[in-house]
Amino acid sequence: MKIRDLYARPELTLSIEFFPPKTDKGDESLFKEIQILKEIHPAFCSVTYGAGGSTRERTVELVDRVHRKCGLEVMCHLTLVGQSKDQVRGVLVELKRRGIENIIALGGDPPGDEPDWKPHPDGFQHSIELVQEAAAYEWFSIAVAGFPELHPKAESREADLRYLKEKVDAGADAVITQLFFDNEDFYRYVEDVRRLGVRVPIIPGLLPILSVPQLRRFTALCGAKIPPRLEQMIQRVESDEEGAVQLGIDYATTQCEGLLRFGVPGIHFYSLNKSRSVKAIARNLGL
Repeated sequence: MKIRDLYARPELTLSIEFFPPKTDKGDESLFKEIQILKEIHPAFCSVTYGAGGSTRERTVELVDRVHRKCGLEVMCHLTLVGQSKDQVRGVLVELKRRGIENIIALGGDPPGDEPDWKPHPDGFQHSIELVQEAAAYEWFSIAVAGFPELHPKAESREADLRYLKEKVDAGADAVITQLFFDNEDFYRYVEDVRRLGVRVPIIPGLLPILSVPQLRRFTALCGAKIPPRLEQMIQRVESDEEGAVQLGIDYATTQCEGLLRFGVPGIHFYSLNKSRSVKAIARNLGL
C-alpha cells in the first residue's frame, strides 16, 4: 500500500526506520527485532542509505526482504549523494520491478571519512530533482524530509520552508521530519508550512534516546538542539546506559502524548535497529 493511502486512513500511522547492517549476524539480529516490532502493527518501515549512498545495494536487498519475508510495507530511502543520474534511475527501476511502491527522496550525507569527497559529476544536485524523477514513473508514493529546527545548510528558515513547498508541489505525498526534542519546534513548523498552502501529512520523526554520547553525536550531526530541561535529565545518566534507555522511553512517550493531542496523523520512530524502546513507548501510549 502506498504511504499516501496509509496516511489517508483515520487511524494513527506508526512507522519505524532501520538501517542496513554490515554483517550477516547483524542481519539476523535485525530480523529478530523486526519480528518483535510487528507486535505493535507498524503501517510501514523505512530503510536508510549509508553516507554517500554506500549501502545502496544492501538497502534495496533489505527493503525487498522485509517486504517479502516480514509482510510489511516498506519505504526505501533514496539519496542523490554519490550517485549518477543513471544509477538513481537504475534503483528506481529495480524497486518498481520488486513491487516497492514507496520512497523518501533525500539530499543525503557525504561520507564523513572522505575529506576530499566531491559530488558525482553526472548526479542530481537537489532532492527536488529526485522527487520529479520518481514522480515521472507514476508508480511511487514519495515522502520528503522536513526540518522543524531548520536544515543545517539552509540559507534561512523562509528559504527552507519555500523549498519544502517546492518538493511537495513536485509530487511529494508526505513530509517526515528530522528528529527533534522540543515539540514546540514541531508545532511552529507545521503552522508555518500550512500557511504556505502545503496540505500533505507532516509526520514527526522521533529518536528514543539509547545513550547520551550517541544523542550528543546525532544532534551535532543533524543540527537538532537538546532543550535545557532534557540536558538536565541526560546529565544524570551520562554514564548510565540503562538509565539513558529508560529516560529515552519516558521522554519520547511524553513527546508522543503531546503530538497526539496536537493531532498528528502518524509518528515515525528512528529505532537504530532496536525494538525495546519503540515497543515500550507504544505500550505506554496504549497502542
